[in-house]
Amino acid sequence: MPGTITEQIMRAHLVSGELVPGAEIALRIDQALTQDATGTLACLEFEAMGVERSKLEVAVSYVDHNLLQADFRNADDHRFLRTFAARYGLYFSPPGNGICHQVHLESFSAPGKTLLGSDSHTPTAGGAAMLAFGAGGLDVALALAGQPFYLVMPEIMGIRLMGDLPPWVSAKDVILELLRRLTVKGGRGKILEYFGPGVGRLAVPERASIANLGAELGATTSIFPADRQTRKFLAQQGREQDFQFFKAKAGACYAEVQEVNLAALEPLVACPSSPDRVVPVTQVAGLPVDQVLIGSCANSSWRDLMMVARVLKGRRVHPRVSLEINPGSRQVLENLTLTGALTVLLAAGARVMPPGCWGCIGLGQAPATGAVSVRTFTRNFPGRSGTKDDQVYLASPETAVAAAILGELTDPRQLGRCPRISNPRYFLVNGRHILPPPEEAVEIIRGPNIVPLPTLSALPEDWQGTVWLKLADNITTDDILPAGSQILPLRSNLPAISRFTYSRVDPDFVRRVTEHLEWEEEVRAKEGAIVAGENYGQGSSREHAALAPRYLGVRVKLVKSFARIHLANLVNFGILPLTFENPADYDLLSQGQVISLPGIKQLVLSGAERLPLHFDHRQIMVHLDLSARQRRIIALGGALNLVRESGDQ
Repeated sequence: MPGTITEQIMRAHLVSGELVPGAEIALRIDQALTQDATGTLACLEFEAMGVERSKLEVAVSYVDHNLLQADFRNADDHRFLRTFAARYGLYFSPPGNGICHQVHLESFSAPGKTLLGSDSHTPTAGGAAMLAFGAGGLDVALALAGQPFYLVMPEIMGIRLMGDLPPWVSAKDVILELLRRLTVKGGRGKILEYFGPGVGRLAVPERASIANLGAELGATTSIFPADRQTRKFLAQQGREQDFQFFKAKAGACYAEVQEVNLAALEPLVACPSSPDRVVPVTQVAGLPVDQVLIGSCANSSWRDLMMVARVLKGRRVHPRVSLEINPGSRQVLENLTLTGALTVLLAAGARVMPPGCWGCIGLGQAPATGAVSVRTFTRNFPGRSGTKDDQVYLASPETAVAAAILGELTDPRQLGRCPRISNPRYFLVNGRHILPPPEEAVEIIRGPNIVPLPTLSALPEDWQGTVWLKLADNITTDDILPAGSQILPLRSNLPAISRFTYSRVDPDFVRRVTEHLEWEEEVRAKEGAIVAGENYGQGSSREHAALAPRYLGVRVKLVKSFARIHLANLVNFGILPLTFENPADYDLLSQGQVISLPGIKQLVLSGAERLPLHFDHRQIMVHLDLSARQRRIIALGGALNLVRESGDQ
């Protein structure tokens, strides 16, 4: 019988496959969430399936990303999402109610349940013993339609926590330590399961912070046990009835184990411009700081912001520093107000934003040119803040508030005695802002920025194209299709958002690959390939980073290795995801070369794993590691084509 928490939950939800690492499995999904940056496209995909109502226990449409209503587009999208939710049976969390992961943890998390979300940080709910996966919007739309979620069974890595966190060290430092050890590639193909005596000393919001940043390790998901801390958290939310114990059974077997002595940790920071460039803050102490942002789905809980308020009490923000607070939810903000903590933050000189993501996705809060910005956020990829050549450091709330007070990166232990934060017995829980679906029929309202999805063509029998772009290692979805205030409002308009494809790494890319086309053409007469290195597609779950290149004619991506969610998104939109059999062959290819894959459709459908790729009168072997189901999707040109074919039969 399965022994780990992961195996127990998977066994209870297994639709097909075997729980053997490397095998494709299908899991029944209990809950789903979308957010507005990815949700509009997921909604359009769900509508294309012709299903009358969501088939899940709980499904929620959150508005937390595109909050800046500079013109009609975001407001129109929010209205579309609200009426879509009402029409198809989803809950709706409106603008200002909070970040999807924080609100879902408070309102819907339940130990032992499965959750699929169109956001890479959906594993946050693993802090409450949910098996929660980030995925592309199409996978979430399929789950809403009652379809299982397919994935390759990961290995389960055990993270044994020992000891207790010392003063001024918090949950963010735990996951920064793992990023220091394992890097942004260290969790690929793995689920991180936490156990050991140190776990019981962490409250659910702290566990959620750790599970959240497991996404930056490339992990499939992260999960903690359900214990007394979990019961206490659910009771504070008025949902103790959702509690059930979950822990690993005696003899549970992990593929490998990392041990972290919490008592030995010190305050850490991730230096620009990757979450795994982690050093003790003492190594960079004294660096002048101009901006401090505290919030995001990783560190915007009541505990985190109360710590900041307690440290700031009787102090002022350094005159050079702009301190901005992004609460995680309306509940957090209301409970801070009840305790007087909000007044403390304002008196100290902090700017408090409405609950939402804001600067974490480059929607405002961009730092000044050359300025150092210390953030409690999840990512510090180059330019993600909205400022070119930014200098973003990732840190805990304790380290961030110390920088805000002293105006430089500082070991927070220099501030003296660390405040002790004790959660109240109950929180003020105000759930009236999450709108349940009405019983009566609702008409969906669409603005002019809601553009129907294009029809994607099937894979040809033989394929030939040009290498349109050659890229290095660790290309992020921000590099492929950026976020930010200019681009986010276009998430429901594929022709418009496609104009920004690869704009950060090659501003001339779109002009080069479309100059021979009329922009409105749905069927592209010319197709190309992207060549890249390791960990291609790390970061956000945004499926636009797959769909926009496909819309422009990218049919093949040939890399050394893929990030999990992006690989799934490529398959969903009919892009052939190939890897080098010999990584050294990467050096043989260059931008502008013509490559060919003769007989590719038959090879894909036959299950061939080694494929011949031809260029310059020579041949190399490339690898295709997909299941039979995924190969059929590729051959048909995308998962929606498979759904349509199944409906026609």
